[in-house]
Amino acid sequence: MKYKKRKKASRMSGSRTHGRGAGKRTRGSGNKGGVGKAGTGKRADQKKTLVLKEYGKEYFRKDKTLRRGKKKEINAISLENLVNKMESFIKKGIAKGKEGNYEINLKDYKIIGNFDVGMKLKIHALAASKAAEEAVKKAGGEIVVAKEEKKANIKKSEKEGNKLEVY
Repeated sequence: MKYKKRKKASRMSGSRTHGRGAGKRTRGSGNKGGVGKAGTGKRADQKKTLVLKEYGKEYFRKDKTLRRGKKKEINAISLENLVNKMESFIKKGIAKGKEGNYEINLKDYKIIGNFDVGMKLKIHALAASKAAEEAVKKAGGEIVVAKEEKKANIKKSEKEGNKLEVY
């Protein structure tokens, strides 16, 4: 036969510590001491959420050698891909011209690869590999790299007598 067990709170009423020993150990978080920053290191898992909330991701910075700068990713497209997708480039307005003679604007891309193009192409690109330049020249076209294009525009403006203002 089971009897209903009295709760500890009712049995301990009148006692100062409720069966927990010394009174000073039962005063909320006073017994735990300061929170501190121990265990918050880069490789530790303790207190990581606390640190992230308070300081953000800058607390776990990388080494100085890795902070020198990120390399910019360059989008690349092969000559073979470019020739195969010529119709879609024309529909999108990236390429202009008629069969066998096209002008393509790919200023955000690097042209790579060695492929027999078979048509005259003038490609405006961010960069180009030597093999790609040779393959396009062989077919009678050219690749205009963005840096070279800027230099050509500066030379034109100097010839016309316009002064360039540098800010």
